[in-house]
Amino acid sequence: MKILRLTPGTQADILENLLKRSPNSYETYEKRVSEIIADVREKRDEAVFAYTKKFDGADIHAGNIRVTEEEIAGAYEKVDQKLLRVMRSALVNIRSYHEKQRSNSWFDTKEAGIILGQKITPLERAGVYVPGGRAVYPSSVLMNVIPAKVAGVDEIIMTTPPGADGRVNPSTLVAAKEAGADAVYKVGGAQAVAAMAFGTQSIPKVDKIVGPGNIYVALAKKAKFNLVVGNIIGSNIFNLFIISIIDLLYVSASLYITNHSQTKILLLFGFIATVLIAILLIIKNSNKKLKIVYLVLSLAIILIYIAYLILSL
Repeated sequence: MKILRLTPGTQADILENLLKRSPNSYETYEKRVSEIIADVREKRDEAVFAYTKKFDGADIHAGNIRVTEEEIAGAYEKVDQKLLRVMRSALVNIRSYHEKQRSNSWFDTKEAGIILGQKITPLERAGVYVPGGRAVYPSSVLMNVIPAKVAGVDEIIMTTPPGADGRVNPSTLVAAKEAGADAVYKVGGAQAVAAMAFGTQSIPKVDKIVGPGNIYVALAKKAKFNLVVGNIIGSNIFNLFIISIIDLLYVSASLYITNHSQTKILLLFGFIATVLIAILLIIKNSNKKLKIVYLVLSLAIILIYIAYLILSL
């Protein structure tokens, strides 16, 4: 969790940092990601090892890129037993849930030899990306590997960034073993997505790639969208703006119902802040459709506040 101290300086930076996550600010990142993808596609293992050294500081090579059974056994010795019990409990719940979602093949024979039906065929190989670095996400391992196991995927490989010492966090390894991942590779970032998309000498090519990640991972998955299941996971300023409006309306209704003595003042500040954010988004955004959406929402907020004032007279 990142704690921000609100000062005149940080207040000005918060919106600017949020706007950097907007799709209109992706060009710089997309260029870097495109270079990484092209490099991995051409140089394969050589590029993967070089980028792992550059971004993670780890000396990874063909002999140590895949996590060994000895490393997994060592991870079990380091993981707290309470955490292990929680993982196993979560594993049972996740598996039980997804088993109810599983589709089955069916066939029906009609007159004149007509056969109708649906054949469900699991993928041969799936790739799971699990974030690493300063945070640990065993839950991401469980929630991505287990559904693939339930679906009957033949082989599930996992990639996750190593530490500078070339090791993967013990909790991540234990979660991978418990969930049933067939192999874990010490590589992260856009280079991991590219490696799974194209295949290298050490990392096999997969049919689908799932799992969350940072902006580089999200854009690499976007570039190889035919290999990605579901949405591109990442921050969305539009979603944040909509959520803020919903929260504001909820607070407004609560204060109105309870006849809070400072309702008008509190709501005035809230509405002004939301409208100012919308105006800044309109100015910063180059997408004409989004400009119109933000403008309409801003006008709606103003009308709602006016309506509230009329009702409270």
